[in-house]
Amino acid sequence: MAPPQHDPRRPYKRPAISDQQRRRDSALQTQSARRADAQARARSLANSLLSPQPSSPAAADQPPPSPDARGERGHDPTVADVASAAAKLRGPDQRRWFARQIMLPEWMVDAPPHLARDWHVSARPAGKRCMVVSSNGITISRLRNGTILHRFPSALPNGSKKGLSGPASSYSILDCIFHEPDETYYIVDMICWRGYSLYDCTAEFRFFWVNSKLTETSAGDPPSTYHRYRFSVVPMYESTLEGLQAAYSGSTPYVKDGLLFYNKHAHFQAGITPLTLVWKDNTCSQYLIDTDSEGQVPTEQHVVLELQEDGKLVTSDDPPIAFGSLDNEFIQKVRFVDFKMQLISTKYK
Repeated sequence: MAPPQHDPRRPYKRPAISDQQRRRDSALQTQSARRADAQARARSLANSLLSPQPSSPAAADQPPPSPDARGERGHDPTVADVASAAAKLRGPDQRRWFARQIMLPEWMVDAPPHLARDWHVSARPAGKRCMVVSSNGITISRLRNGTILHRFPSALPNGSKKGLSGPASSYSILDCIFHEPDETYYIVDMICWRGYSLYDCTAEFRFFWVNSKLTETSAGDPPSTYHRYRFSVVPMYESTLEGLQAAYSGSTPYVKDGLLFYNKHAHFQAGITPLTLVWKDNTCSQYLIDTDSEGQVPTEQHVVLELQEDGKLVTSDDPPIAFGSLDNEFIQKVRFVDFKMQLISTKYK
């Protein structure tokens, strides 16, 4: 009897890789190849956050130069150039620039491979996302649109006139959510501490650093004369079954607004990134769908889509997801000229 022929074909199909997973892999490869000046990035962001709002609206024409931009004389823009230009922005330009400085999550559309090994999870506090910077004896928090939320003394390094240590211009930058019911800033990430940039540090190290460094200060103490608001670190768990249960159904001192997942190896990447994910459902978030000022669910839900030049209506995801398209005749009829964001209403069922 002849020996059985060896079948070179695979006995099973390799699982398909999702689009979101491809972008996660690409983001990790890109960050390892990038050689950005993390210290300059942190300093320019700190100066921009500390800069006062301009009194005149005439400075909104030019966006702040990017780190790769070149000036008229062929040299790179300085930190002062970036900070000054950012402070002069107004309206949509200002909102877009400051929004790009925060690490924003994508919606979780699939479970990443090695979730328990490579990912952290936390219960996201409900509130206002903001950047907090302390320097020169003052602490300032700015919302995603660049508006100053609070200007106050704090127990963060050089955050008040009391107990200044080291250079007065030394700064710290925290990514926070302000929870109004208990007037607490809950720290979800750390960008800089006493002038040391954490842009190119992994999420695992950043979370360890913020927990260890915050205990060296009295920022977690109740409010006082030189410490207007309390700071608290959001508990972070391994994405094991026990950790997921703790984040999903465990008690918290704040109102939950979903779950945040961080890839342990991810650097701080400003803007929307697949290396941070958000999950919401009726159990872990009361803001799964839009509500009105009285907390009631309206009969219509709103979604913002971008009208592109070819007539497609797409989301702001990266890459964008097309929801539909409009023909040129209709576009001309309603006089869409600048192809900016349009508001589309959908019935809630």
